[in-house]
Amino acid sequence: MIVVAAALIDDQGRILLQQRAPGRSMAGLWEFPGGKMEAGERPETALARELEEELGLAVAAEALVPITFASADLPGGGGRHMLLLLYTCRTWDGMPEALDAAALAWVHPSEMRLLPMPPADIPFIPILEAVLGV
Repeated sequence: MIVVAAALIDDQGRILLQQRAPGRSMAGLWEFPGGKMEAGERPETALARELEEELGLAVAAEALVPITFASADLPGGGGRHMLLLLYTCRTWDGMPEALDAAALAWVHPSEMRLLPMPPADIPFIPILEAVLGV
């Protein structure tokens, strides 16, 4: 399964995280917004769609810059596997709303180390620190 996610970066160098809603897999964990690609969808198109659905943001596919990826087994076993593509984004239209999450938080990369996050997201922290020069 291919999953796309965004590190939305504001003008203060903070990144938007969302908290997974109760009743969902990995409920309560903080993650980068995004989601699964649909059949025949380009990653950037899928991510722009997911950001609209989850946060109410309009994001141009050209504003999404690929930065890194992670490969991880999905929780629950069964041999299911996920390839997680992370993009950065610095421009969008709208104010983020928690449309599909319990909460939102703007955090600096170093603050992410203090939050419970899905295992596939944790390796992104030092990469984002390097990109942002912190």
